[in-house]
Order: sequence, then C-alpha cells, then structure tokens
Amino acid sequence: MKFVDDSKVISHMRPRLSANIFFRTLFLIATLFGLLVLAILLYRILSQGLPYFDLQFLQSLPSRRPEAAGVYTALIGSIWLVAVVAPVSLFLGVGTAVYLEEYAPKNAITTFIQINISNLAGVPSIVFGLLGLTVFVRALSLGTSVLAAGLTMSLLVLPVIIVASQEAIRAVPKEMREASYGLGATKWGTIVRIVLPAAIPGILTGGILAFSRAIGETAPLVVLGIPLFVAFLPRGVLDTFTVLPMQIYNWTSRPQEAFHALAAAGIIVLLILLILLNTIAIIIRNKYQKRY
Repeated sequence: MKFVDDSKVISHMRPRLSANIFFRTLFLIATLFGLLVLAILLYRILSQGLPYFDLQFLQSLPSRRPEAAGVYTALIGSIWLVAVVAPVSLFLGVGTAVYLEEYAPKNAITTFIQINISNLAGVPSIVFGLLGLTVFVRALSLGTSVLAAGLTMSLLVLPVIIVASQEAIRAVPKEMREASYGLGATKWGTIVRIVLPAAIPGILTGGILAFSRAIGETAPLVVLGIPLFVAFLPRGVLDTFTVLPMQIYNWTSRPQEAFHALAAAGIIVLLILLILLNTIAIIIRNKYQKRY
C-alpha cells in the first residue's frame, strides 16, 4: 500500500491555490470599482438634482429661464415613444420568433437569418438612426414625428426582442406540445394556447428591457433631427416631440450651472421611469412563472 507524501501534494496545489486567490481578489476589485463609480455617479446626480426635483418640475414646460423650466413635454414625449415602439416591436419580434422556431425549416437559410439577427443586436444605435433618417424621415416624409422616431426605435430593439422571444419559446417543454397534439389540437392552436402563454415571462421580460433601452437612447434621435426644445405636447403620432434624453442633452449643453442641475433632475426622472419598467418586467415574470 502506497502512501501519498503530503508535502508533495501541498507543493503541487500551491500554484493553483495562489492563482485562485489572485483571480478572486482581482474580480472583487473589479466589482468594487464598478460599484464605486456607480455610487459616485448617483451621489453627483442626486446632490445636484434633488433640490430641483419636485411636482412643479414635473408639470412645467421647458423654458429658457432655469427657474421656470420643467420636464413635462419630454416625459409625455417619452411615453408617446413607448406607445409606438411597444406594439410595433412586440408584434414583429414575437411573430418572427414564432415563425423561426415553429414553422421555418432548419436549413442553411434559416441559420443565415439567425446569425444576422444576432449580429444586428450588436450594431451601433447610430446606424439605425441613419436608416430611420433615410427611410422614415426622407423617403416616407414623416419628418421629426413620433411615428418616425417610434419606427426607428422599433428597428433598434427588434433584434433583442426576437432573440429573447426565441429563447422563451425554445424553453417551453416539448412534452407540452406533444400532449396538445395528442389531444387533437392544431399547430396554430398549440402555439396560441400552450406555447405563447408558457413563454410570456421571457417574452415580456425581454420586451420591457428592450423598451428601457429605447427610452434611454439619444444617438438615433439626434440623427433623425428630433428637436431639443419643444414647448408643446404632441397630439398624435405625426406631431413633433422631444424625449427625456434629448431634453437632458439640451440642458447639459447650456453654460449656466442651473441648467446642469436641471439635467441632473431630468436624469432622476429617467432613472425612475427605467426602474418602473424593470419592476413591471420582474412582476410579470414572477406572476406567470408561478402559473406555468
């Protein structure tokens, strides 16, 4: 019977233990650095913006005087933008995902489409802004309207929604489909009554997170020519409007310090809106996960 020399085992494991400690410390430092930067940003925004963040700021129209300026038109404009982006991107994204997962044959063409959809998710947002400028603003003569911006942002978030919907549909157990077919249901009936209800948590979670990205994007709207200063509310999808990121950008470009504080207050409003959207996504996911 051979006995293992403990000293040799320890000497053999020492480099691995040292590497483990090194990388654990490195990752901890990276995490703490990210949290530190986030804490500094939040402190700077809250310290500058909270004195201006009140009900009057939320209800006031933009003004060239900082003491009278508010974020009301930009907030309503962001809601209008989501009202266009949500139905368009969800309908096209979920429909594309259903076709690719349930109907499309598994061949080279389908693989090529899948690869391109995944690649589109990583394309810079300003490219979608150029596409929207060419197609919606100039070719279709929609101008700087809510519809033009909403369709452009729908193209921006569409790849994300398609990929999230595909993953959610793919995660539905195959046994559920087979049980539905065994009871005499058609393919479309199985998709509508079995697959999509079971995939709702993943679809809506990915969709709402995509809408959060659409609300926070600025580059495509700058390319479209969305105005920085709008002192009226849009009455329809063909009206000119502005959104929170554009209004914040307008205030940060002013030399007066008071406008910089207003920009910080606008960032607080944007963060609250994004947190609300993410909270809704979590609630919907938890609700339907318990049901299915």
